[in-house]
Amino acid sequence: MKSSLLFGPLLAALVALHPGAGAQPSQASVFPSKPIRFIVPFSAGSGTDIAARAVGELMARSLGQPVVVENRPGAGGTIAAAAVAKGDADGYTVLVPSSGHAANPSIYPNLSYDTLKDLTGVTPLVALPNVLVVNPAKGWKSVADLVAAAKAKPGALNYASAGVGSATHFNAEKFRLQAGITAVHVPFKGTPEAMGDVVGGRSDWFFAPLSSALPLIREGRLQALAVSSAQRSALLPDVPTTVEAGVPGSDYTFWVALVVPAATPAAAVARLQQEAAKALATPELVERLARLGAEPMVMPSADFNVFLRGEVEAAARIVKAAELKPQ
Repeated sequence: MKSSLLFGPLLAALVALHPGAGAQPSQASVFPSKPIRFIVPFSAGSGTDIAARAVGELMARSLGQPVVVENRPGAGGTIAAAAVAKGDADGYTVLVPSSGHAANPSIYPNLSYDTLKDLTGVTPLVALPNVLVVNPAKGWKSVADLVAAAKAKPGALNYASAGVGSATHFNAEKFRLQAGITAVHVPFKGTPEAMGDVVGGRSDWFFAPLSSALPLIREGRLQALAVSSAQRSALLPDVPTTVEAGVPGSDYTFWVALVVPAATPAAAVARLQQEAAKALATPELVERLARLGAEPMVMPSADFNVFLRGEVEAAARIVKAAELKPQ
């Protein structure tokens, strides 16, 4: 009897000294314990958005939590990047930028965040080609035709992009520099808007993500002149690369990735990387991406951050040569 009377006070004393004793592990300590937000810096329907939704869908199944995609377009992706950089570093808010993310530090010198210090890479997700498209009514059947038209009237042609500093803008500038032509840049909030302007005949050309442009190419509403990748796309086997089309050094890799605030716990970063890699290894997603002209592009987080630093440095050289500035 005495032992049972003593047990209650003793247990109470132990709990007072160690509040977690005898309790189940808190759900807050398990990542993830609530929905994860993917912040996409471009419009719904853009190449980046399509990749984010495809990968996020499979990650959600494995993580056991929803992955909610939010589109925050504007300023070449810097609005979304700034929001994530200044947001909670807990792994639940993830930026899904494209390769233009690496050019933004040079194009926007007064950013409210540091691309390499305030954000850390989790992993790239996919690489996909951009495709140089024009309105068929323009009559240009090849890259040579477009370049000839641009050289005949320097500065008379214009090109669309998904925003200043976006991958579509940077791709176009690299091509323009290597081709030795001048053209007026017309930035939009996202790929759908830019592509619509080319279909309408107002913008002369656009380096569109293949995943977004393919339906319009197949319908004959857009003419594909070349792809930006180092190799031809299996979806457009008769369309040359820009290098094959006579513009050396113009190839450009459009990648989409996962990036989080730099202070995000290592365990959360590792889990996100592992789940993204798992999703991108599934035959279901590989096949789905192939139909979009995209390929998985997975790296360990440490390797991706080294890669990202190199991309920032390479982009700075092109930005300087092209004299790119915010518009």
